[in-house]
Amino acid sequence: MVSSVIDVNAADFATSVLETSHQLPVVVDLWAEWCGPCKVLSPVLERAAADGGGRWLLAKLDVDANPQLAQQFGVQGIPTVVAFKDGEEVDRFTGALPEAQVRAFIDRLLPSELDLATAEGDAALDAGDTARASEIYRSVLASDPSHHDAGLSLAGLLLEDDDREGALEVLERLAPTQAVKQLQAFARLGGESADLAALKEAAASGGPSDRLALGRAQAGAGEPEQAIATLMGVMGERTDPASEESRSTLLDLFELLGPEHPAVKDARRRLANGLY
Repeated sequence: MVSSVIDVNAADFATSVLETSHQLPVVVDLWAEWCGPCKVLSPVLERAAADGGGRWLLAKLDVDANPQLAQQFGVQGIPTVVAFKDGEEVDRFTGALPEAQVRAFIDRLLPSELDLATAEGDAALDAGDTARASEIYRSVLASDPSHHDAGLSLAGLLLEDDDREGALEVLERLAPTQAVKQLQAFARLGGESADLAALKEAAASGGPSDRLALGRAQAGAGEPEQAIATLMGVMGERTDPASEESRSTLLDLFELLGPEHPAVKDARRRLANGLY
């Protein structure tokens, strides 16, 4: 059985702490032999780790033997406890806290029941059982409509079924992370599967609304450069209602492509300089 308590140093910190934290939370106890409060806190952490059943790892780091790591993490006093998940620091505290507060600190790092249920949904999805996955995600969201991972996964399934309104309704309840914003942009842009040739013909002889429809279709068809050119042209029709709709569609396209996409960089430069 793998120990839930390990000693770490500067040489193995990246592997034992940062890499491991991608699989389970790692709590680093920065201590020193001469530190009285450290001797009070360490047994509390070790008991909690033993009770954790392998759900998290306690890594003990002697700051006297590894002063560079203590400096790197801005340790002002000891004991300091730093928690890592997915290779990043997510929480910390300093001092010998009461055991109840220590255990509450650790509980915040562990997956909740809804997180575990979402993982079951992910497993069903990986196995190709989309109906079961959707059922699980909906159950999670019934308990917590803002659950990020379940919401993203359900929205993805709804988009696969071309239920864009349903996907947007789910996404509206989630925190506006980059992943959520990009999926919202995709939902608003997608679904334009109309005949591009017919839309181009209509846009050539029609008005701003016809060109807006073409721009949306080009975006949905994976033609970002053409879509940007078309939509920026519609934006120039400032007195037409289609101009503002074109701007919103263009911003969605920028969100979906990302700020480093060459077409986005060029379009933003042209917009900044009024070149449209």
